[in-house]
Amino acid sequence: MTRGGQDSEQDGPERKCIVTGEVQPKAGLIRFVVGPDNQVYPDVLEKLPGRGMWVTADRAVLEKAGKGQFARSAKKAIAVPAGLADEVERQLARRVVDLVALARKAGLAICGFEKVKTALDKGGVRVLLQASDGSERGKTKLWTPTGARYFGCLTSAELGLAFGRQSVIHGALASGGLSDRVVQEAAKLRGLREIDGGQGTAGKDIVAT
Repeated sequence: MTRGGQDSEQDGPERKCIVTGEVQPKAGLIRFVVGPDNQVYPDVLEKLPGRGMWVTADRAVLEKAGKGQFARSAKKAIAVPAGLADEVERQLARRVVDLVALARKAGLAICGFEKVKTALDKGGVRVLLQASDGSERGKTKLWTPTGARYFGCLTSAELGLAFGRQSVIHGALASGGLSDRVVQEAAKLRGLREIDGGQGTAGKDIVAT
């Protein structure tokens, strides 16, 4: 598995991290561009014009990028805004919330302990989501199914926003294209937040086997 949280054998276009020099699927990297004002901007959606500079989705690596690697890659003096890592984290969190909300509208996402537990019993869960600030005792009562993914990088308020509620601790996504996109973006967010506070069988961001 790469530092950005993606499986190294994953198919897809590859890019080289300007900090580590590692070539990996771009799903584990964050794109940046230099704007007309010579300032670095994160391109979480990978749609901004200009030559992309790719950085592994890891807070420590991103902070190193701001200490000269962006300028070396751009081959000119550029401005790196203060709090760039925090801004990337904010954008990624919003992206994951939006994708979970889309999955909910598509009928692929559920929330609530009993609903999630029932779904796990029946099978078919692609992603188990649990709030980083939720009760560890409650979270360890659920499990990550074989072949599924676990993420604990969203807060209860963020999960609540995705499900149209004030607060959500437990959520699950069924298999589907949107769920795969949640996996990809949540893996990046986890690298920026360095939190995934669950424990027990549900406490690791890995593919369960």
